[in-house]
Amino acid sequence: MKNNLKLCKADITRCRVDAIVNAANSSLLGGGGVDGAIHAAAGLELLKECMTLGGCEVGQAKITKGYNLPAKYVIHTVGPIWNGGGNGEKELLENCYNNSVALAREHGLRQVAFPLISSGAYGYPIKEALHVAISTLSKYDESDIDIILVLYDDFTYNLAEEIFAKMNLLRCGGGIR
Repeated sequence: MKNNLKLCKADITRCRVDAIVNAANSSLLGGGGVDGAIHAAAGLELLKECMTLGGCEVGQAKITKGYNLPAKYVIHTVGPIWNGGGNGEKELLENCYNNSVALAREHGLRQVAFPLISSGAYGYPIKEALHVAISTLSKYDESDIDIILVLYDDFTYNLAEEIFAKMNLLRCGGGIR
């Protein structure tokens, strides 16, 4: 079985891939966390292009050029704000990942790097966010697109490795790849 989902501990703004995904706010005009880092690294041209997009709804995705980033494109998606888990957050978060992959395919992109969407300022619990990210993105394991889940700190990366290994064992009947 081809394994197109990989984990990586890195700064997503330094990833040399076709596209990085931005965990954006609905205005698409920059913010804190990953969003602020991506806007800062890409430069003012990214903000100018985002101003033409009219924002983005939660769970949806829009694409821009990467400008000063090593990535050619930025796919902006707006994750849900955590409100206890009973308000459709999981489905909205799955939509973020699925709509971003669909947009990448639509543009013929072969490599996409994702952050852990909604796990920062939007308060989605890290373990639950990782389960959603890994289970949703692992559906694309035999597809034409390479997906990298880029995690910034040791704690999140180590937790992701554990979850990935458990899911991989259940899916493949073998060890970690």
